[in-house]
Amino acid sequence: MAESSPDPITEVVSSEDELLILVDESDRVVGQLSKGACHDGEGVLHRAFSLFVFNRAGELLLQQRSPEKRLWPLFWSNSCCSHPREGETMDGAVQRRLQQELQISSELHFLYKFQYQASYGDVGSENEMCWVYVGVTDDEVRPNPNEVGDHRWVTPARLDDEMDATPDIFTPWFRMEWRRVREADLSALAL
Repeated sequence: MAESSPDPITEVVSSEDELLILVDESDRVVGQLSKGACHDGEGVLHRAFSLFVFNRAGELLLQQRSPEKRLWPLFWSNSCCSHPREGETMDGAVQRRLQQELQISSELHFLYKFQYQASYGDVGSENEMCWVYVGVTDDEVRPNPNEVGDHRWVTPARLDDEMDATPDIFTPWFRMEWRRVREADLSALAL
């Protein structure tokens, strides 16, 4: 009897044991460490990415992080965020993760990268060199419940209002990135 492959919508796509790419402040690779160890204490600097996916109406896809997430569970965040794997291009990593988390595709455009550190109480911290991308999709979103608690589309103006009124429901990296995304020229996206 042939083994069936896991349902892509409910597949477990990350774990505390997966290896992350450690980098220095110039984004040069200096090693690898488990995701769990990278997020302990004040965190260890590692490479990551954040994706901002819009629809043709100009609305941004937000996701509420799964309640199973160690850091910032049930917080609202940008469309998708994760880490590249050793030997994987960043372009390959961002496309892989869009499929794994949301079952969508998008032609993504690199916007900028930045380094940040944010602590989630005494549970752990993010310490990332984060590459930020933007894109557009017409695909139906089918979130993986292991990664995503909920999702919604929101206009940029509405998101600005929500961030002003209730900033603490959003992940810290999303709040930092949104300011830069808002200031960027996104005309190439043809929204």
